[in-house]
Amino acid sequence: MNKEWNDTILKAFRGEETDYTPVWFMRQAGRSQPEYRKLKEKYSLFEITHQPELCAYVTRLPVEQYGVDAAILYKDIMSPLPAIGVDVEIKRGIGPVIHNPIKTKADIAKLGTIDPEADVPYVLDTIRLLTREQLNVPLIGFSGAPFTLASYMIEGGPSKNYNKTKALMYSDPESWFKLMDKLANMVITYVRSQVAAGARAIQIFDSWVGALNEADYQTYIKPVMDIIFSELKSEQVPLILFGVGARHLVQQWNDLPIDVLGLDWRLSVTEARAMGITKPLQGNLDPSILLADWNVIEERTKQIIDEGKQHPAHIFNLGHGVTPDITPETLKRLTHLIHDYSKS
Repeated sequence: MNKEWNDTILKAFRGEETDYTPVWFMRQAGRSQPEYRKLKEKYSLFEITHQPELCAYVTRLPVEQYGVDAAILYKDIMSPLPAIGVDVEIKRGIGPVIHNPIKTKADIAKLGTIDPEADVPYVLDTIRLLTREQLNVPLIGFSGAPFTLASYMIEGGPSKNYNKTKALMYSDPESWFKLMDKLANMVITYVRSQVAAGARAIQIFDSWVGALNEADYQTYIKPVMDIIFSELKSEQVPLILFGVGARHLVQQWNDLPIDVLGLDWRLSVTEARAMGITKPLQGNLDPSILLADWNVIEERTKQIIDEGKQHPAHIFNLGHGVTPDITPETLKRLTHLIHDYSKS
């Protein structure tokens, strides 16, 4: 590392005051970057993640280009699933496609366990490469949460209504909780291996859990999330929880033993605080705004920073991931705006 170590974001994750508002962007690695698009002409996502040198390059590129305060490991939430017996393929324009979707109790019983050093050594080697040699900012590792992973495994791919997932949950709670337990064990083991390899914070993506109402979340999801985060507390790294369209669940999330609560753009920082959310907050500019004129971007960004500065800990992010049509130049300019404006 040639540059001085920057741990500003870790301080914010811990709820400490910082000299400026730190920032990173979900899906900052890839998608909109021309260097990444060139790689994707030759390699699939899984092929990139299986080559540590290449994967490390993709992961650190936005840190070098934009000046963000953290790297997020380039991989997919599907990455650990083949190890437990899930036949998954990432199809361009579609997303994850599961060729052996869960339909019966027997399908759940067949699911195995993960041994990260044996099953995903390339993920851990990438983390080691980045954290020991290449980054001057913390690396965020991540995992999908049980509901979101289960939704792909049951539906066979992306879904708009999650009907099959909910049907299993409501009609066969015993099988549902067995599936949750298996996925929780996988998440815990997988995350621990990332921390051991050098990840300095962990984000759990429960991207699609907003499809559930609050009562069902309490019954079918919250217990397993409590187990996961309680187990991971011993790792002594900041734990972040994020989902989309889940403003009705944030008070449930606030009860969990997490360190940071990620917001999408549907709930403002001010509204979250008014609801009694006391944890450090991460978010939450609508990615679509980054396609607007700069004066709109600047106005909305400053508003979020101003709201975040009313409390000691706020980490700037988007309310969901970077989309392919957002230019690297915009992200770089946005990062500088966040840093400069929040220092004033």
